[in-house]
Amino acid sequence: MKKLFLLLVAAGIVFSFSFSAKAQGASRGPDTTMVRDNELESEAKHNLEVARHYFKLKKAYVAALSRCEEIIAGYPLFSKIDEVLYIAGVSSLRLAEGKGRQKSKTDPQQLKDTARIYLSQLVNEYLQSEFKAEAEKELAKIGGALKKSEQ
Repeated sequence: MKKLFLLLVAAGIVFSFSFSAKAQGASRGPDTTMVRDNELESEAKHNLEVARHYFKLKKAYVAALSRCEEIIAGYPLFSKIDEVLYIAGVSSLRLAEGKGRQKSKTDPQQLKDTARIYLSQLVNEYLQSEFKAEAEKELAKIGGALKKSEQ
């Protein structure tokens, strides 16, 4: 129940970030004119490194998703937020498929919906991202990207 609550809170933050980004016209990626907080940037980089480790080497998708959602919720201006969205989306999708070393107590359909939200945000807002093509492949498995109006 606690994980479900955290997942819903994180999804709500992603939605609110999406709406504020649309209002600011940030549909081409992060606003490079924003001054980044060095301390938050450093903390987010550490969390991303840990998430990568869990994702790639350990196949610990619950842990990877948790680290990514922490970054998304705490520092949405992170310079590598596109990679964070990719890892979060794919981790959620793998959990929905029952893959990995950890099992999630969250409903598989809810995990797929969460994966679609994260990957759609990546595809729609970070057009130059190196993760975009791979995200589109993953989205094809679950019905394609959501339109910006559906996010």
